[in-house]
Amino acid sequence: MDSHAQLAMRRAFFGQASTGLATAALATLLGKSANANNDPLRIGGLPELPHFAAKAKRVIYLFQNGGPTHVDLFDWKPEIQKMNGKPVPKEFVGGRRFSTMTGDANNKLMLAPVEPFAQHGTSGAWVSEFLPYTSKIVDDLCFIKSMHTDAINHAPAISFLLSGAQIPGRPTLGAWLTYGLGTETENLPAFVAMTSVSKNTSCGQIFYDFYWGPGFLPSKYQGVKFRGSGDPVLYLSNPDGMSRPMRRGWLDDIAKLNTMKFHSVADPEIETRIAQYEMAFNMQTSVPEMADLSGESRETLDMYGSQVEEPGTFAHNCLLARRLVERGVRFVQVMHAGWDQHNSLTTELYTQCKDTDQPSAALVQDLKRLGLLEDTLVIWSGEFGRTPFIQGDINNRPRWGRDHHPYAFTLWMAGGGTKSGFSYGQTDELAFNVAENPCHVHDFQATVMHLLGIDHERLTYRFQGRDFRLTDVHGKIVHDVIA
Repeated sequence: MDSHAQLAMRRAFFGQASTGLATAALATLLGKSANANNDPLRIGGLPELPHFAAKAKRVIYLFQNGGPTHVDLFDWKPEIQKMNGKPVPKEFVGGRRFSTMTGDANNKLMLAPVEPFAQHGTSGAWVSEFLPYTSKIVDDLCFIKSMHTDAINHAPAISFLLSGAQIPGRPTLGAWLTYGLGTETENLPAFVAMTSVSKNTSCGQIFYDFYWGPGFLPSKYQGVKFRGSGDPVLYLSNPDGMSRPMRRGWLDDIAKLNTMKFHSVADPEIETRIAQYEMAFNMQTSVPEMADLSGESRETLDMYGSQVEEPGTFAHNCLLARRLVERGVRFVQVMHAGWDQHNSLTTELYTQCKDTDQPSAALVQDLKRLGLLEDTLVIWSGEFGRTPFIQGDINNRPRWGRDHHPYAFTLWMAGGGTKSGFSYGQTDELAFNVAENPCHVHDFQATVMHLLGIDHERLTYRFQGRDFRLTDVHGKIVHDVIA
């Protein structure tokens, strides 16, 4: 029976392949796609994708772990200012669920924004003085101020936003896109993740590997995490006595052995191993070149801020993100932790904004200057917002905080076919609940996939007897934000 099963697997594999076994197995060394809309740069991906003409080719996701406070950054509400120190009205709380740190939200005191707001650009977008650099690029941004989610704690909420499920185990957005669309480079991973955290912060979040995981997709779609110190990837240099031609010969022989094993058991993870070895060989040359900032002008480096030449910082990672997409990487996930201001609004929020504001704005400006913004989608968001009411003692300003708030938050996008200088959706007068044009996490995911030429209902993967997709059984495209 085992022999028959193996024979059936091999027969199905040969029936689906257009070339010999070795060529098909090695195709995911990121071999050329058969379709790819006749794009000679397209490598890998599904032949039927994109489903329609894409506005964006690649994504840079600036993910702010911890839940940036929409109340203090983007969502200006004069009524909160008037109600500062007064109990939150009961009709806003209702039977809503909050984290255990808040418990019952009734009788919590409203807290006005820590810093003043002002309108900026020809679009008149409201932005807090916390973000002076972002305020200068508002006419390039598309705000969604009516985001809402289902999760109230960090890891489930981040997993939900990135994979469509609160429980880990589903493919993340980057994995879905590289599975469906492939990449434009043979020398770098299709999906790269980088992490950073503000120095001396007391509210950093843990970076779990499933934030850039492939879930049940073949593991070759896993995001490759670049390190924040030393070489971005370990073992880039050959050991003493190992020449590059010798390494090439060894890898060729190992690939032959692995191909023989694949022929025997048809395990897709063997394909992944072959692809990983080949990619590692290519990265020995491509990664040092990509990570070398010596060719960047002083003007460019200064634009990203004083930390740009310090590996492991958000500024450094933003510049690397630009260099990665320039070289054909499909999805770059730049994650920065520390936005969890339960008792540090008046201290660490300043640090978070200082570390991320200038590099975020610089990335948008840099992409625009190079002509890349048009087809590169930049996303800036956290997993949820923060409560309009205070967490802590309102008389103890150094310890002011806000709790998790899933019912309304703000994100922005730039480029990639989104409208510029545009704001979608509104919250109520206390920035508590969505009042106009709600955008659920699944709606946002469907919209991002649409911008990349993907029908979110059609990109599926069969697992354990069911066809799964990023948006589960939900999601409506928000056409109003698309240019």
